[in-house]
Amino acid sequence: MEAADDVFFVQGSAVNWVLLRDGSNLTLIDGGYPGDLEAVEASIRAIGRRPEDVQAVLLTHAHVDHMGAVNPFHSRYGTPTYADPAEVGHAHRDYLDQLAPAKLISNLWRPGVLPWAVGIIRNGAMQDVAAPHVQAFPTEGALDLPGSPVPVPTHGHTAGHSAYFIPAAGAVITGDALVTGHKIVSAVGPQLIPPLFQHGDPTDLLAALKPLVDLDADVVLPGHGGLHRGSIREAVAAVHA
Repeated sequence: MEAADDVFFVQGSAVNWVLLRDGSNLTLIDGGYPGDLEAVEASIRAIGRRPEDVQAVLLTHAHVDHMGAVNPFHSRYGTPTYADPAEVGHAHRDYLDQLAPAKLISNLWRPGVLPWAVGIIRNGAMQDVAAPHVQAFPTEGALDLPGSPVPVPTHGHTAGHSAYFIPAAGAVITGDALVTGHKIVSAVGPQLIPPLFQHGDPTDLLAALKPLVDLDADVVLPGHGGLHRGSIREAVAAVHA
Protein backbone atom coordinates (compact mmCIF):
# COMPACT_ATOMS: atom_id res chain seq x y z
CA MET A 1 0.00 0.00 0.00
CA GLU A 2 1.10 3.57 -0.62
CA ALA A 3 1.40 4.78 2.97
CA ALA A 4 2.46 8.28 1.91
CA ASP A 5 3.50 9.86 -1.36
CA ASP A 6 6.06 7.53 -2.94
CA VAL A 7 6.39 5.47 0.28
CA PHE A 8 5.12 1.90 -0.12
CA PHE A 9 4.54 -0.41 2.84
CA VAL A 10 4.57 -4.12 2.03
CA GLN A 11 3.41 -6.80 4.46
CA GLY A 12 5.01 -10.14 3.68
CA SER A 13 4.15 -13.52 5.12
CA ALA A 14 5.63 -12.71 8.54
CA VAL A 15 7.62 -9.48 8.17
CA ASN A 16 7.36 -6.13 6.37
CA TRP A 17 9.54 -4.13 4.00
CA VAL A 18 9.33 -0.63 2.52
CA LEU A 19 9.96 0.87 -0.92
CA LEU A 20 10.83 4.54 -1.43
CA ARG A 21 10.28 5.85 -4.96
CA ASP A 22 11.89 8.83 -6.62
CA GLY A 23 11.06 8.95 -10.30
CA SER A 24 12.27 5.68 -11.80
CA ASN A 25 14.57 4.86 -8.88
CA LEU A 26 13.90 3.04 -5.62
CA THR A 27 15.33 2.42 -2.18
CA LEU A 28 14.41 -0.88 -0.51
CA ILE A 29 14.34 -0.90 3.27
CA ASP A 30 14.71 -4.45 4.60
CA GLY A 31 14.30 -7.54 2.46
CA GLY A 32 12.06 -10.10 4.16
CA TYR A 33 12.93 -13.75 4.71
CA PRO A 34 14.90 -15.63 2.03
CA GLY A 35 11.61 -17.17 0.93
CA ASP A 36 10.13 -13.70 0.42
CA LEU A 37 12.47 -12.87 -2.47
CA GLU A 38 9.86 -13.39 -5.18
CA ALA A 39 7.36 -11.33 -3.16
CA VAL A 40 9.89 -8.50 -2.80
CA GLU A 41 10.47 -8.44 -6.54
CA ALA A 42 6.72 -8.68 -7.20
CA SER A 43 6.08 -5.68 -4.93
CA ILE A 44 8.58 -3.68 -6.97
CA ARG A 45 6.90 -4.62 -10.23
CA ALA A 46 3.49 -3.82 -8.71
CA ILE A 47 4.47 -0.14 -8.55
CA GLY A 48 5.71 -0.14 -12.13
CA ARG A 49 9.41 -0.56 -11.45
CA ARG A 50 12.03 -3.28 -11.90
CA PRO A 51 14.34 -4.85 -9.29
CA GLU A 52 17.21 -3.27 -11.22
CA ASP A 53 15.81 0.15 -10.26
CA VAL A 54 16.68 -0.38 -6.57
CA GLN A 55 19.65 1.90 -5.93
CA ALA A 56 20.39 0.44 -2.48
CA VAL A 57 19.02 -1.77 0.24
CA LEU A 58 18.97 -0.32 3.74
CA LEU A 59 18.82 -2.62 6.75
CA THR A 60 17.09 -1.76 9.98
CA HIS A 61 19.08 -4.69 11.40
CA ALA A 62 20.69 -7.91 10.28
CA HIS A 63 18.24 -10.59 11.40
CA VAL A 64 17.39 -13.27 8.84
CA ASP A 65 13.80 -12.02 8.42
CA HIS A 66 15.07 -8.66 7.16
CA MET A 67 17.95 -9.86 4.96
CA GLY A 68 16.33 -12.24 2.49
CA ALA A 69 16.74 -10.01 -0.58
CA VAL A 70 20.16 -8.63 0.34
CA ASN A 71 22.47 -11.24 -1.22
CA PRO A 72 20.29 -12.02 -4.27
CA PHE A 73 19.95 -8.33 -5.16
CA HIS A 74 23.70 -7.85 -4.80
CA SER A 75 24.57 -10.87 -6.95
CA ARG A 76 21.89 -10.30 -9.60
CA TYR A 77 21.84 -6.51 -9.88
CA GLY A 78 24.94 -5.26 -8.05
CA THR A 79 22.75 -3.53 -5.46
CA PRO A 80 24.72 -2.19 -2.46
CA THR A 81 23.44 -2.61 1.09
CA TYR A 82 23.98 -0.20 3.95
CA ALA A 83 23.47 -0.42 7.69
CA ASP A 84 24.40 1.38 10.89
CA PRO A 85 28.17 1.05 11.46
CA ALA A 86 27.48 -0.93 14.64
CA GLU A 87 25.39 -3.45 12.66
CA VAL A 88 27.84 -4.15 9.86
CA GLY A 89 29.71 -6.87 11.76
CA HIS A 90 26.39 -8.56 12.50
CA ALA A 91 25.46 -8.51 8.80
CA HIS A 92 28.87 -10.03 8.00
CA ARG A 93 28.18 -12.68 10.67
CA ASP A 94 31.31 -11.81 12.60
CA TYR A 95 28.95 -12.45 15.51
CA LEU A 96 25.28 -13.38 15.90
CA ASP A 97 22.84 -11.20 17.83
CA GLN A 98 19.50 -12.95 17.52
CA LEU A 99 17.16 -15.64 18.82
CA ALA A 100 19.09 -18.83 19.57
CA PRO A 101 17.56 -22.12 18.39
CA ALA A 102 17.62 -23.49 21.95
CA LYS A 103 15.53 -20.56 23.18
CA LEU A 104 13.06 -21.05 20.35
CA ILE A 105 12.72 -24.76 21.08
CA SER A 106 12.12 -24.11 24.78
CA ASN A 107 9.27 -21.74 23.89
CA LEU A 108 7.44 -23.91 21.33
CA TRP A 109 4.76 -24.71 23.91
CA ARG A 110 3.62 -21.08 24.00
CA PRO A 111 0.43 -20.24 22.07
CA GLY A 112 1.14 -19.35 18.45
CA VAL A 113 4.87 -20.07 18.55
CA LEU A 114 4.88 -23.53 16.91
CA PRO A 115 2.84 -22.60 13.79
CA TRP A 116 4.84 -19.39 13.45
CA ALA A 117 8.12 -21.34 13.73
CA VAL A 118 7.02 -23.89 11.13
CA GLY A 119 6.06 -21.08 8.76
CA ILE A 120 9.34 -19.19 9.04
CA ILE A 121 11.43 -22.35 8.68
CA ARG A 122 9.58 -23.05 5.43
CA ASN A 123 10.36 -19.46 4.46
CA GLY A 124 14.11 -19.86 4.87
CA ALA A 125 14.68 -18.86 8.49
CA MET A 126 17.45 -21.47 8.86
CA GLN A 127 19.42 -20.27 5.84
CA ASP A 128 22.82 -18.61 6.15
CA VAL A 129 22.36 -14.97 5.14
CA ALA A 130 25.85 -13.68 5.92
CA ALA A 131 26.34 -10.65 3.68
CA PRO A 132 30.02 -9.59 3.48
CA HIS A 133 29.21 -6.75 1.07
CA VAL A 134 27.13 -4.79 3.62
CA GLN A 135 28.72 -1.40 4.30
CA ALA A 136 28.27 1.36 6.86
CA PHE A 137 26.25 4.39 5.78
CA PRO A 138 28.45 6.41 3.42
CA THR A 139 27.49 9.76 4.96
CA GLU A 140 25.91 11.21 8.06
CA GLY A 141 22.40 12.63 7.95
CA ALA A 142 20.11 12.17 4.95
CA LEU A 143 21.39 9.56 2.52
CA ASP A 144 21.75 10.40 -1.16
CA LEU A 145 19.22 7.76 -2.14
CA PRO A 146 15.62 7.80 -3.40
CA GLY A 147 13.40 9.17 -0.64
CA SER A 148 16.37 10.84 1.12
CA PRO A 149 16.06 8.53 4.16
CA VAL A 150 17.63 9.74 7.40
CA PRO A 151 19.05 6.95 9.61
CA VAL A 152 17.94 7.23 13.23
CA PRO A 153 19.97 5.11 15.69
CA THR A 154 17.64 2.94 17.76
CA HIS A 155 20.24 0.59 19.21
CA GLY A 156 18.59 -1.96 21.47
CA HIS A 157 16.93 -4.83 19.63
CA THR A 158 20.39 -5.31 18.13
CA ALA A 159 23.57 -3.36 18.80
CA GLY A 160 23.22 -1.37 15.58
CA HIS A 161 19.49 -1.27 14.94
CA SER A 162 18.46 1.76 12.87
CA ALA A 163 15.12 3.36 12.05
CA TYR A 164 14.71 5.57 8.96
CA PHE A 165 12.94 8.92 8.86
CA ILE A 166 11.47 10.19 5.59
CA PRO A 167 10.96 13.93 6.25
CA ALA A 168 9.12 14.74 3.02
CA ALA A 169 6.52 12.07 3.77
CA GLY A 170 6.32 12.49 7.54
CA ALA A 171 7.01 8.76 7.81
CA VAL A 172 9.33 6.66 9.96
CA ILE A 173 10.34 3.04 9.36
CA THR A 174 10.86 1.60 12.83
CA GLY A 175 12.01 -1.95 12.08
CA ASP A 176 11.79 -4.07 15.21
CA ALA A 177 12.48 -1.25 17.66
CA LEU A 178 8.75 -0.46 17.67
CA VAL A 179 6.21 -2.86 16.17
CA THR A 180 2.42 -2.89 16.03
CA GLY A 181 1.88 -6.63 16.26
CA HIS A 182 3.41 -10.03 15.68
CA LYS A 183 2.25 -13.47 14.61
CA ILE A 184 2.76 -14.88 18.13
CA VAL A 185 0.82 -12.20 20.04
CA SER A 186 -2.77 -10.96 19.89
CA ALA A 187 -2.06 -7.37 20.94
CA VAL A 188 -2.36 -4.77 18.19
CA GLY A 189 -0.90 -1.28 18.33
CA PRO A 190 2.48 0.26 19.21
CA GLN A 191 4.51 -2.16 21.35
CA LEU A 192 7.93 -3.67 21.85
CA ILE A 193 8.83 -6.80 19.95
CA PRO A 194 7.56 -9.84 21.96
CA PRO A 195 9.83 -10.93 24.83
CA LEU A 196 10.91 -14.06 22.95
CA PHE A 197 12.87 -11.80 20.59
CA GLN A 198 14.23 -9.37 23.16
CA HIS A 199 17.99 -9.63 23.62
CA GLY A 200 18.48 -7.52 26.72
CA ASP A 201 16.81 -5.53 29.43
CA PRO A 202 13.40 -4.15 28.33
CA THR A 203 14.40 -0.80 29.82
CA ASP A 204 17.20 -0.62 27.23
CA LEU A 205 14.68 -1.36 24.47
CA LEU A 206 12.50 1.48 25.74
CA ALA A 207 15.49 3.82 25.92
CA ALA A 208 16.28 2.98 22.29
CA LEU A 209 13.00 4.63 21.27
CA LYS A 210 14.04 8.05 22.59
CA PRO A 211 15.59 9.25 19.28
CA LEU A 212 12.19 8.75 17.60
CA VAL A 213 10.24 11.03 19.90
CA ASP A 214 11.09 14.37 18.29
CA LEU A 215 10.65 13.29 14.68
CA ASP A 216 7.92 15.10 12.75
CA ALA A 217 6.28 11.85 11.66
CA ASP A 218 2.68 10.68 11.74
CA VAL A 219 3.04 7.55 9.59
CA VAL A 220 4.73 4.65 11.38
CA LEU A 221 5.90 1.68 9.32
CA PRO A 222 7.02 -1.18 11.61
CA GLY A 223 8.89 -4.36 10.83
CA HIS A 224 6.00 -6.43 12.18
CA GLY A 225 2.30 -5.58 12.37
CA GLY A 226 0.25 -3.11 10.40
CA LEU A 227 0.80 0.49 9.41
CA HIS A 228 0.09 2.97 12.22
CA ARG A 229 -1.21 6.48 11.63
CA GLY A 230 -0.60 8.90 14.45
CA SER A 231 2.38 10.82 15.78
CA ILE A 232 5.48 8.82 16.55
CA ARG A 233 5.68 10.66 19.89
CA GLU A 234 2.27 9.26 20.87
CA ALA A 235 3.23 5.81 19.58
CA VAL A 236 6.34 5.78 21.77
CA ALA A 237 4.28 6.98 24.74
CA ALA A 238 1.86 4.12 24.14
CA VAL A 239 4.74 1.63 24.22
CA HIS A 240 5.96 3.06 27.53
CA ALA A 241 2.43 2.93 28.93
